[in-house]
Amino acid sequence: MSDHVAYALLVYTGLQIFMVVKALNEGGSGLLPYAALVILVAGIIPACRWFEKRWSDLSDGEAIDPAHASAFRRDAAALWLLAIGLPVALTIVIKAFFAIF
Repeated sequence: MSDHVAYALLVYTGLQIFMVVKALNEGGSGLLPYAALVILVAGIIPACRWFEKRWSDLSDGEAIDPAHASAFRRDAAALWLLAIGLPVALTIVIKAFFAIF
């Protein structure tokens, strides 16, 4: 899970930089896009730590137990959905907000 968390954080941060900050820059200038980036990246870290903690407490024997395979796949899918879906959803909300106002 550690690898998934590390790569998901990289993807999440990259999407935040290229999608969300660009959308915020289109609506206005100043420090808001950069402050939003810092807040959003800091906000995802507790969720990633939760995924990491859940699996790091297992021993090596428990980690390879086939009984944990479906839970691992579910957690990995949820992590990636969060890492990719949150920046996309936030960009849509920001663009809709600027279109209305």
